[in-house]
Amino acid sequence: MYVDKAAQKTDVDQDMLKYIMACDDVLRFQIPVKRDNGKIEVLTCYRAQHKHHFMPVKGGTRYSADITLQETVALASLMTFKLTVAGIPFGGAKGGIRFDPTKYSPSELERITRKYTLNLANKGFIGPQSDVLGPDMGTNEQTMTWIMDTYKYLYGEKEINAEGCVTGKFKSQGGISGRTESTGLGCYYVLKELMETKSFCEKAGLSQGIAGKKFII
Repeated sequence: MYVDKAAQKTDVDQDMLKYIMACDDVLRFQIPVKRDNGKIEVLTCYRAQHKHHFMPVKGGTRYSADITLQETVALASLMTFKLTVAGIPFGGAKGGIRFDPTKYSPSELERITRKYTLNLANKGFIGPQSDVLGPDMGTNEQTMTWIMDTYKYLYGEKEINAEGCVTGKFKSQGGISGRTESTGLGCYYVLKELMETKSFCEKAGLSQGIAGKKFII
């Protein structure tokens, strides 16, 4: 719906719009996980590579009980658009596992993450030259470091850039400063810019500027 509305304001051909919206590659698979109590659970996993016009593709890894294939594809598409707007030469991607990470122990999370990575590697859906994973909802620096460590175990002797298979890892493992707070800081700058836009503030019935406001939704 939103794409159709935006497309009306462009001269992009309909055939090209259909191509832009189509997702190039989508992966769905299941992994068995042994819980600390000995029980076996089967978790559904996803990874979507929206567009390969620039390589590698890049996108977050989401651990959530609500994640779906449709959501993963949509988020991969949005990632392409964000990278394009920012002038970053990557295609968009997204992935994740359908489960609630808050209900699992650290050792269980590590086993799940490593098994997910192994499956992605076996299917060619991870690598510094092909698909770079990042953190998202439910994942963090530790998750990314587990993923990197698993990938390096498989390909580290042959791949000099193996650490580049993920972003958002611990700084001691090749990560960069500022990554942890980057999303919240980005929200702040967008909100600050929005609140300094007179036409928006008039429509929203708000005074201009961010100063003096306790919260804005």
